[in-house]
Amino acid sequence: MASPDAPSAPPSVFQYRDFRFYQLARLCAVLAVQIESVAIGWQVYELTGSALALGYTGLAQFLPFLVFALVGGQVADRVDRRAIIVVCQSVMLLCSLLLLSFTLGHVSDVRFVYGVLVLFGTARAFYSPASSALVPRLVPPEALTRAVAINSTTWQVATIAGPAVGGLLYGWGGAKGAYIGSALLCALSVLWMLSLKVRTGQSSREPFSFSTLLAGFHFVRRQRLLLGSITLDLFAVLLGGAVALLPIYARDVLHTGPWGMGLLRSAPAVGAALVAVFLASRPLGGRAGWKMFISVAIFGAATLVFGVSRSLPLSVVALAIAGAADMVSVVVRSTLEMVATPDHMRGRVGAVNMVCIGASNELGEFRAGVFAEHMGAVSAVVSGAVGTLVVVALWAWSFPELRRVDHLEQAAREPHPNEAEPREAPAAP
Repeated sequence: MASPDAPSAPPSVFQYRDFRFYQLARLCAVLAVQIESVAIGWQVYELTGSALALGYTGLAQFLPFLVFALVGGQVADRVDRRAIIVVCQSVMLLCSLLLLSFTLGHVSDVRFVYGVLVLFGTARAFYSPASSALVPRLVPPEALTRAVAINSTTWQVATIAGPAVGGLLYGWGGAKGAYIGSALLCALSVLWMLSLKVRTGQSSREPFSFSTLLAGFHFVRRQRLLLGSITLDLFAVLLGGAVALLPIYARDVLHTGPWGMGLLRSAPAVGAALVAVFLASRPLGGRAGWKMFISVAIFGAATLVFGVSRSLPLSVVALAIAGAADMVSVVVRSTLEMVATPDHMRGRVGAVNMVCIGASNELGEFRAGVFAEHMGAVSAVVSGAVGTLVVVALWAWSFPELRRVDHLEQAAREPHPNEAEPREAPAAP
């Protein structure tokens, strides 16, 4: 029996009603997006047989995200975040219904699909910053660290399960079945969000101006650690990303169906989730800078293996290793962002990071589609993977201060140059 004086275990964050409901809403929302992504990719390739058409699906999402992401970050600091999320999820529900109607109406012009993706990208630009900033208003400060960990785990679980479910739904009922499933999950997400009772917080009173929108970019440019880590991820994934070409690989290279594509889409998230669990119990420790460069190199090498593979099991393993390696880079970059940025700049710097992530993912899909259209899918993936390895070498040479990072907790305690406001003490990672 435990001693009466022994410290009790911290209470579960799921005791907080609104946090539970938010996690249910988040799970449904991410599942819906993943299912829809599988259906769109497979349907567009079936309709067009064009790698370039697949690339345009990424571009259609990225351009509105690029235009509105910084504005979305500012709005999230001024408007009720729950209301923003409800509106954005309602727009995502509308997108699923529009795609369903196109399918039922046998509309074969993929420009309608691109139009829906533009609408979806716009909603995501406002949804992402509001969603990430809502958690601190659902739990007390002492439970925030555990709540953030659960929040990340929910995302990983949905990212793993979503593509597989999407592939099964597409195999069972075609695009129609996948879009119905996505719409139902979006509707459930809206209902869960409407049930939340969110604590009010202090809204930003800083004047809304063009200079405040760009302040995050100016700060990142002056901070070499942030600049190096963010741009390394940007160009490595921009070149090495192969998600847009998975329908081609599933059907024409690996000779499988939508269920196989679902496995391919899920594999990187499985690898990332395993590494995330490992790092939660055993932090990176010293030589974090070198570990980040090595992990990005492994990401490029695993993508190269995937590019030349003709075996579904080998391809799944290669993508899982790529996802695992990418998670190491994500942990280093996210921790550097947290400890290197003063509190009054975290929202704007976070928006910059979101724009770069969007560029690396969606713009990377467009790059892959363009290259595949002109040189074939395999050559597009292999050349991109080689480009990732070249980027690692160039960045390791160009950012020696990033290479020398030892423990992340101490890495960013250098003075912040040209700050307009006094720096606050950094939060513990």
